[in-house]
Amino acid sequence: MVVLATVEAITREQLVWRGAPLAVTVGLAFLLPWRRVRPLPVFMVCFGTASAVEALSIVGDVTWDGLDTSAFMLVLPYALTRWASGRDVGIGLLVMTVPLTVSGVAGHPGGNLVGGALVMLLSCTIGFAVRYAADLRAEEIAGLRSRERAVLARELHDTVAHHVSAIAVQAQAGRVVAATRPEAAVEALRVIEDEATRALDEMRSMVVALRQGDQADLRPQQGIRDLPQLERHGGATGPRVAVTIAEGLDEIRPSVDAACFRLAQEAVTNALRHARHASRVEVRVDGDDDHVRLTVVDDGRGSGTSMLSAPGFGLVGMTERAQLLGGTFDAGPRPGGGWAVAATLPRRAVTT
Repeated sequence: MVVLATVEAITREQLVWRGAPLAVTVGLAFLLPWRRVRPLPVFMVCFGTASAVEALSIVGDVTWDGLDTSAFMLVLPYALTRWASGRDVGIGLLVMTVPLTVSGVAGHPGGNLVGGALVMLLSCTIGFAVRYAADLRAEEIAGLRSRERAVLARELHDTVAHHVSAIAVQAQAGRVVAATRPEAAVEALRVIEDEATRALDEMRSMVVALRQGDQADLRPQQGIRDLPQLERHGGATGPRVAVTIAEGLDEIRPSVDAACFRLAQEAVTNALRHARHASRVEVRVDGDDDHVRLTVVDDGRGSGTSMLSAPGFGLVGMTERAQLLGGTFDAGPRPGGGWAVAATLPRRAVTT
């Protein structure tokens, strides 16, 4: 702007007050770097200066011809509506009427005044539009982050709660049989070690994913083929876990495959933690051409209402996970005692 204003001031003929327009234009140009952080003060100084110079020209009975380079001031209405607060925008719009009023008093043609006002309003409108688009994008990103946090919270709960529950069950079993069956206590310690190592591995994988994003080298998600791992989570004094997987479950969507494992894992964790006097937990996965069905039942006594009143997000997370895939989820006490969990998931993607 300084270079262009200098060239225009030197080459332009019949320029009244040749030094004054150059000084005003160059001085105002140096305010441009602050148009984002201080939009209203910069706007007021620039348009206030333009109004003051126009008023002096009226008092001095001199026709004021500013430099065409000063058209950079059209950026200022945009910056005002894009970056300033609502109150500052209102003040700025009132200030913008001052130079237009002074120009009208100076006798400028009405067409020029209307054209100038429309151009400045257009600049303001563009600023409003860009601001609205940016706010809309920020809200969209905030929503995505909120959903990502919910997914991470559910994954952390499913992973940590399951492994820690298995560790607690094995520790209790080992303490009970330590005096009479030392070999069972050693086996419980081995299971505790395996569960703790696996929990650390999964936590480390999740941390790597959060740090490196798409560059993270992650192992495949656990699925139906990994369900037999749940069988060793029963303790010497706790319920046994039995897994049955039907044939024909090879070609399943990865999301459904992973959901089946997580749902079964959470259901087994709840049974180990809350089932009263249970001796067996049965996990079964079967299906047909359209759906995959998962059932987890235990033979505990009572209605199992402790699972509903227990703190945490287990049942809520299981319901949400099934519904997000277009499936159904149900959990409740069995008529003959114990607790039953049933989920039905579509094998193919749900289209809407």
